Amino acid sequence: MARTSGPETREKLIRAGEEVFAAQGVDGAQLRDIVRLAGQSNPSAVQYHFGSRGGLLDAVMAARQQRTEQVLAAELERAGGAAADLRGLLTALVNAEAGELRTERGRRCLRISAQLSHESGVRTRTPHPTLAGTVYWTVIGRIEDCLTRPAPGLPEPLRLERVDLALTVIGAALGDRACQYLAGTTPLTGEDVFLADLVETTAALLRAPRPTLGETP
Repeated sequence: MARTSGPETREKLIRAGEEVFAAQGVDGAQLRDIVRLAGQSNPSAVQYHFGSRGGLLDAVMAARQQRTEQVLAAELERAGGAAADLRGLLTALVNAEAGELRTERGRRCLRISAQLSHESGVRTRTPHPTLAGTVYWTVIGRIEDCLTRPAPGLPEPLRLERVDLALTVIGAALGDRACQYLAGTTPLTGEDVFLADLVETTAALLRAPRPTLGETP
């Protein structure tokens, strides 16, 4: 009988979770498929190690976030003063996220995280546990700060909605790119162009003029 305890088994379940969540979707993934793929005979292996399906998903995303954190910190250091403006911050963020495109594991994780961007906690300023205290969350706050300049900037509700939407766009774009790579499809543009355009598109979204509904021209 396969063991259902120890760090080795936990890692097997995380790897299996990455594959199944990516292939079947966060909501459609079957725990029995994850357990089987991980080579476990105990049908309650996920609950034993992670407490629940959500606990496993958090563990998958925590491992992915740890990789991104390392790249993001390096990107910010390399950017130096350029990371103080909106475009510099977005460039660092996009490049760090795009590091996951380099491996099959990372590509699967991008497909998963694209489905979870709305759970970041931006709208309520309460970070998801996997983002609390991270460089990533700090960068999100700095991006929002850029939307307060020049004064008076955008009102807070609109700032938060735009930042949340920007993260959704970045996640969806990278998730789609990852899907193309996994399927062996040749993208329309090279990766350098794709990433640069993603930065410009997201910056334009964030810098769009404030709506004038109900205001006198």
